[in-house]
Amino acid sequence: MRRNESGRTNPTALVVLIGLIITCVWVWKRLPLETQEYVIDQAIPMAFAGLAIVAGLSLLVRAIKRRLAKRRNRATLLALFGQAKGRDKKLEIAFALIEVNEYQAKGLEPVIPALRDLFATTLQRALDDKQHRIRGMAASHLGVLNDKTVVPMLLKALEDDHAYVRSSAALGLGRLRASEAKEKLTVVMKDDWDQTVRSRSREALERIK
Repeated sequence: MRRNESGRTNPTALVVLIGLIITCVWVWKRLPLETQEYVIDQAIPMAFAGLAIVAGLSLLVRAIKRRLAKRRNRATLLALFGQAKGRDKKLEIAFALIEVNEYQAKGLEPVIPALRDLFATTLQRALDDKQHRIRGMAASHLGVLNDKTVVPMLLKALEDDHAYVRSSAALGLGRLRASEAKEKLTVVMKDDWDQTVRSRSREALERIK
């Protein structure tokens, strides 16, 4: 039913709907019994089956379009990442690339070494107080790359002064399913003063198990 600008139901639409219902009931009552049985036994199930098929095809087409869009966006960002010169610009594109790729390493294989080095350098060198969010993002994104060589770096980040960096490091270790981090994550889960850090550490341990 349509609504007018004031938000009230349009009376005309309501009348049409009621009239349609009454007409359908009137027609149904005048149908032969055999026709009613056919509609109930055959036509209605076929209609529902058709609707289910259409809905399934619609979902499939939507998923394919989404996957193609993801590939196009990923290809664009990969090209931009390769062309970017400054570290800050590369870092901005790298964060966007991981997000567009839905925090998965698949499809990023050609640039994983460069991403790892960029995130690792950012985590180690962005020491200004105002950059703790960038370091945290670098820590969590390192976990996406499926590279266990960064585990020692993330373990060290669990001791960072900023809770955001510690929680992001825990997230990264969880994404890596780094079994060697279980002991330290357990300690952090119990002892860290920040609730988010404790929660992230618990989630990481659940992933690792």
